[in-house]
Amino acid sequence: MKTITISDEVYRKLVAIKGDKTFSQVIDELIRRDVGRRAERIIEVCSRRVEGVEELEEIVRAIRESFKVRY
Repeated sequence: MKTITISDEVYRKLVAIKGDKTFSQVIDELIRRDVGRRAERIIEVCSRRVEGVEELEEIVRAIRESFKVRY
């Protein structure tokens, strides 16, 4: 188990959505939901016809910038 520090504003937001769950469960669900959105976005991009490598690289760069989550 680890201790983390969050702002009061983030704490209030987590409390508001927490319900009977633990903070760890809430955070894990939020991360999983974000990963699901990432996968959907990648599938969407891959299903479109991409004209060139440069365009695909730009799409991948934009997706990476929008995710902002590191493991």
